[in-house]
This record gives sequence, structure tokens and C-alpha cells, in this order.
Amino acid sequence: MKPNLTAETSTTINASPQKVWKALTDPEQIKQYLFGTTATSDWKKRSKITYTGEWQGKSYEDKGEIVDIIPEKKLHTTYLSGMSGKEDIPENYNNVIYTLTADGAQTIVTIQQDNIATKKEIDHMKENWALVLQNMKKLLES
Repeated sequence: MKPNLTAETSTTINASPQKVWKALTDPEQIKQYLFGTTATSDWKKRSKITYTGEWQGKSYEDKGEIVDIIPEKKLHTTYLSGMSGKEDIPENYNNVIYTLTADGAQTIVTIQQDNIATKKEIDHMKENWALVLQNMKKLLES
């Protein structure tokens, strides 16, 4: 049985949950903070979601499904990286959960990703998600 470790990172953004939510679900904004990625979905529960783009000169298509969606509060998706080399079977998907918590005029954004096998992978995921949140923060606070 492989380990099921979880990476978690969060940041506070000087923006309302409404504004942060729009950034989470608007493909034009996603492209600006998620390394040029094109996100495609109708943003409804049980809908498919794909992320396409180019990373280090290689095209990719990542995919998943929206498990739960509570506007301005939570977006829970499954996720499989097309570059992972993993077989497209349910046990290889990660759960990625974005949680928004209002804090006055600010929003605390927390991202959790599970089904991680090693501490090294956790560190890598935390670093990536921290960069995504930093990019989102810059976008929304400018």
C-alpha cells in the first residue's frame, strides 16, 4: 500500500472571496497565475476539468473532475497530471481542494493536495502551490 500524504499551503490575499472565486473559475485569470495554463470546465459538480499548456517546452493535458463546488467557499477537484506517466485509473488521481475563508476585507486561500507518495513530492507540491498562490495574490492585489 502506497503512502497517502497531503501537501497544504495557504496565503492571505487582500481581496474579497468573490474576487478570489472569480480568479479560481475564470479561464482568463487562471491563465495569468497558473503558468499560462488553459483551464476548461463548466464549473459544475461532476463536470470534467482539463488543464492544457506547455511546461519546459513540452505540451501537456492534465485532467480531473469537479467533486464539490460551493461558490466563494470551496472547489474540490480530482487531478491527474498528463506528465506524471501514471496510468489513468482512479487511485492515481489526487484530490485538490481550494478553500476560501473570509477574514475582514481579505481572503485566506488554502490549497490541499492528497495522494502524494513521498516527502520529496510533498515539498515539490508545496513549492508549486506557493508559487501559484503568490501569482494569484499579485494578480488580485494589483
